[in-house]
Amino acid sequence: MSYIRFRKHYLHIPHLVLAALEFVVLYAIFTFLASLLSLANVGYPSVDTNMLSAGLFALILSGGTLAMGGYLAMVHESVSALLFRTLVAYCFVGGIALKLLYLVLPSANPGSTNLFWAVILASVIVILLRLAFLRIVDSEQLVRRVVILGDGDFAATLFDEYERNMRSLGVRIIGCIADSSNGAVGADKLLPTPNDFYKFCRQNRVSEIVVAQQERRSSEGGWLPVPALMECKLRGIAITNGVDFYERELKKAKLDMVHPSWIVFSEGFKPSKTRDFTKRFLDLVISLTLLAVMLPFVMLTAIAVFLETGRPILYSQTRVGMLGKEFRIYKFRSMRQDAEKDGKARWASANDNRVTRVGAFIRNTRLDELPQIYNVIKGEMSIVGPRPERPEFVSELKEKIPFYDTRHYVKPGLMGWAQLKYPYGASVEDARGKLEYDLYYSKNHSLLMDFLIMIQTVEVILLGKGVR
Repeated sequence: MSYIRFRKHYLHIPHLVLAALEFVVLYAIFTFLASLLSLANVGYPSVDTNMLSAGLFALILSGGTLAMGGYLAMVHESVSALLFRTLVAYCFVGGIALKLLYLVLPSANPGSTNLFWAVILASVIVILLRLAFLRIVDSEQLVRRVVILGDGDFAATLFDEYERNMRSLGVRIIGCIADSSNGAVGADKLLPTPNDFYKFCRQNRVSEIVVAQQERRSSEGGWLPVPALMECKLRGIAITNGVDFYERELKKAKLDMVHPSWIVFSEGFKPSKTRDFTKRFLDLVISLTLLAVMLPFVMLTAIAVFLETGRPILYSQTRVGMLGKEFRIYKFRSMRQDAEKDGKARWASANDNRVTRVGAFIRNTRLDELPQIYNVIKGEMSIVGPRPERPEFVSELKEKIPFYDTRHYVKPGLMGWAQLKYPYGASVEDARGKLEYDLYYSKNHSLLMDFLIMIQTVEVILLGKGVR
């Protein structure tokens, strides 16, 4: 298998291997340059070659890659896009983080010139490493080949989403095996039904069969070859339920296939008092630290809003929190004072003419969300969790979207899994799409997942993703 599951979160083994290789390369680059400059004695400031300095350099730049989504995006991106993302991760995110770190640990500072060349050399070598790694791991000789058993709507959706969004490093869906005479999968994606499933898997180097049938037996004659699947399973070929495969690969739940039994008998959706206590403690530490660091930006944002459109600087709305409890959320005002003068709640739309010039900027940079630190300190919100929605919309969405209320069993947050993975929600259909990610988070959330969300939110802020 190309995944391990740690703290209920799926981690892609090729990405972990690449991250480890990059860390070693970055560590070696820093150590090599430090030794070279020391021997050359060309007038540069002396470079501290101890293990801590090299380790911090490698750790910060690796964190920059994670923050900019470098590992997940490399499969889909061109070389130029990969170059841009790496330069932003290393030169901007990593560079700023290193400079801040050296203010606290000046002994680890190699000097601005040396740091510049170290980052440039690291960028070039790491890009070459990624291209070579991608070519090797994603080659037909090493790729993990998967076949889908089923040709109904779910199988078709699974295959289509794989081709559009799901293609990951080291994974190939080679086709679908029909289980009915009236399927939804195109003929070009169908494979002949084998007489011997295990022999078929050996001949085609299939390492996983994904069962994506709507039912075990349908009116069209659908079937589930249990003895054949048992033999494959016992002889080392993974057999995976389609819903589980969808969740593992896309990191979201397939809402059309979710049933109450999936929630009741799932390994996830388990409350933990220890985790809740730890998360609350971290929420307080992070929010108070964030407030201290961002205080100058809070004041500048307040002044900018006041100078452009006057008062009120802040606005508040009622939102639905954990267990359906309503609370007041606070933001810097980014729209005109009469944005909802008739009192009717409206979805924000693309290029919304109610948004002011200052409002557009603070929305893109997420500065308008800073007053919600107060909601986190108060305990109404968490740093990470599903975004809270307005009660007017919740009433409508609960009627139109199954299991929508399940997202209210987790405390809402400043940032969330759906915000990373889905564009800004401005309709019932968007809310449905976001709920699939919120369900995944509600089922599998952990402190590790929260940490990954916080790190990856850097990309959302810098690139202005999901803003309207």
